[in-house]
Amino acid sequence: MRNFRIRVELVCTCETEQTAGETRCFLHDPEQEQGRNAGFSILDDLCTDSYLDVQKTARYFQMFVRRSWRALPLSAIRRLTVLPSDRSCKFYVTNHWGKRILIELMFGVQEGASDIFVSSQYTEAAYTPSTMWPESYAVAERKFFSHIARHAHPDTCYLRCLQLCVRCLLGRDFSTYTMKTVVMHLLSAMPLSNWHRGHFWEWLNSIMQYLQRCLKKKHLNHFFIGNENVPEEINLPLELQLAQPVNLFQHLTQNPYAFLHAQLEFEELLDRVRRMVLHGR
Repeated sequence: MRNFRIRVELVCTCETEQTAGETRCFLHDPEQEQGRNAGFSILDDLCTDSYLDVQKTARYFQMFVRRSWRALPLSAIRRLTVLPSDRSCKFYVTNHWGKRILIELMFGVQEGASDIFVSSQYTEAAYTPSTMWPESYAVAERKFFSHIARHAHPDTCYLRCLQLCVRCLLGRDFSTYTMKTVVMHLLSAMPLSNWHRGHFWEWLNSIMQYLQRCLKKKHLNHFFIGNENVPEEINLPLELQLAQPVNLFQHLTQNPYAFLHAQLEFEELLDRVRRMVLHGR
């Protein structure tokens, strides 16, 4: 996963975004100008050293949600509880009967006009600086599976296979993204007409065998980076299209202990998948 910092500058958009009357852009809004003249700026609320700060952004939105909630008619019959979170805005909405709905708002910045974003999601690193934003392929993944759904026969089993594999990953070292990557590679390489639900067990075996081969070679290519098989309707930045493929298992080539542990985890995962299919647990 690539990480980025987002530099923020105030730019005048009066000519391009002025709607009517004396409406001004954010830079020239009288209240904002008055605040900057007094030594206050929204850049201070959201940024650190001119770079967008995830934690400051989260706190800003948490405050905004609290204030906005009081003005909503819904607040008279629902209770809002904002939860602590460093990289998102997370809160409960509770009704009169005590039923709670958990809502989490993640933040993202689009890379140009592409389907790739940098987001506020957590990383696997033990420590991530607050001005560091990891790259997210969630929108591109959604468009990929929408593309597959439009072209596949309704009686296909790829989603069932993926759901079962992800369910079996709980408590395992293999990530959900690893399993999605395996399934996306298989979907783009094999005719969709072959994914008939009557072949569910065979495809489940194919997924596990593909993962096993990648593990033995210590090599699993990222699906969206340097992959010519990505559907054209998915809009990727040119640098990702022209980049060399990225090996998601690169760390296994550098750490013998991690490779051994991954092999053991795979055997446990394979056993769990088989038990889930045969016994439902």
